[in-house]
Amino acid sequence: MSDFLMRIHSPEFQAMSERVLEVTALTSRLNVLPFDDEAGKAELFAEILGRPLSARTTIYPPFFTDHGRNLHLAERVFINQNCTFLDYAGIHLAERVMVAPKATFITVGHPVDTADRKLWLTGGPIVVEENVWIGAGATILPGVTIGRDAVIAAGAVVADDVPARSLVTSTKAAVRRTWSD
Repeated sequence: MSDFLMRIHSPEFQAMSERVLEVTALTSRLNVLPFDDEAGKAELFAEILGRPLSARTTIYPPFFTDHGRNLHLAERVFINQNCTFLDYAGIHLAERVMVAPKATFITVGHPVDTADRKLWLTGGPIVVEENVWIGAGATILPGVTIGRDAVIAAGAVVADDVPARSLVTSTKAAVRRTWSD
């Protein structure tokens, strides 16, 4: 069941669409800055996120988001190059989360039914608990919670919640093993 439902062609959808255009312009500017332009990156991240990026949080451009203000990054989060965060329904990355290149986080989608698909957006927030490692090219889908210390292997598609201390692999993510301290 979706936590999020928005009618397409509503005032809320129009406001979201306007924010997408605004943030696309900001990320376009961010992604062409020289890598060592720390002040320029800090200014643009503050505009994109609606607040300054913590000095202990690292994001390597290119970086993509559709909203930005619903992306919440704790201390010591590391996000490598070419990651995408479609965060309208909310994305929360806890402390010490590491995200490898080309990972994608998607909080909003469409219903499967053809008629409903043209009328609604659905989705849910993504929560990634402490000390999680997201591998290169992984895709995290709406409404997923990833438990503390879990590892999401490169290329995995995560459609269901992941228990703490689990290794998740494959294009249809599956829990392969769990462990305890």
